[in-house]
Amino acid sequence: MIDSNHWLLTLTCEDRPGIVHAVTGAIAQAYGNITELQQFSSTESNRFFMRVQVQSGFDRSVFERALTPIATSLDADWALDYVGRPRRTLILASRMGHCLNDLLFRVRSGDLLLDVPLVLSNHPDLADLARFYGVAFEDYVVLPATKAAFEARVVEAIEQHDIELVVLARYMQILSQELCERLAGMAINIHHSFLPGFKGANPYRQAHSRGVKLIGATAHFVTADLDEGPIIEQNVRRVDHSIDVPGLVAIGQEQESRTLSDAVKLFAEHRIMLDGQRTVIFR
Repeated sequence: MIDSNHWLLTLTCEDRPGIVHAVTGAIAQAYGNITELQQFSSTESNRFFMRVQVQSGFDRSVFERALTPIATSLDADWALDYVGRPRRTLILASRMGHCLNDLLFRVRSGDLLLDVPLVLSNHPDLADLARFYGVAFEDYVVLPATKAAFEARVVEAIEQHDIELVVLARYMQILSQELCERLAGMAINIHHSFLPGFKGANPYRQAHSRGVKLIGATAHFVTADLDEGPIIEQNVRRVDHSIDVPGLVAIGQEQESRTLSDAVKLFAEHRIMLDGQRTVIFR
């Protein structure tokens, strides 16, 4: 639920002494009460990161007037939002429904603060699932000759619904470099994560034949470099020789669903900040 008296401030700038004092002073000037504050100074990039929740009855303009001179002096990138505001989210899917089902169930139950107006897919298989949750669904044939048209529809939907987050819920297509650049910092993907890594159509069968001991999943931001974007969340579960291929698949899908939902929740709550190719996560 949106609390119009509870604000959320995120700020990043070059690290220097006195940033916390300056920002909290501006909050005090606006008669704000800090309910949560997290900060991090990166020695690698010399960047400062801050996430603050502030409770007050002040108008947004009051806070902005108090904070703008501070942010300007720090040359900071900053954003102000309401605590609990659902983030407008577009989901891309294919045939496997475990991640989509988990996301939409968590939205319905109130665990994920998302507003999902649309699911776009390259197959019709998950139409009934999306509509069960009351979400519009569109499917398109995505082939080399039609890929550009589908990606144009993705961009159109982003603009039409003022989308803030795009989630690839086991969407089994590689996005073009142009679309990856358009979605920089706002698209999250999920993939299985094995040690060693297995690629191709049947990674779980390969994993079983090699006797893997760990099954996991990685959620990361989408970049033009396939599966190499900044990592947001990872989970792992130990397995042994007694588990057959269907069992490994079930365990893997559970890890994928959980990891993707965890990453999306962090994004929805403004708890992810980018530091080059790394992420700063405020939990």
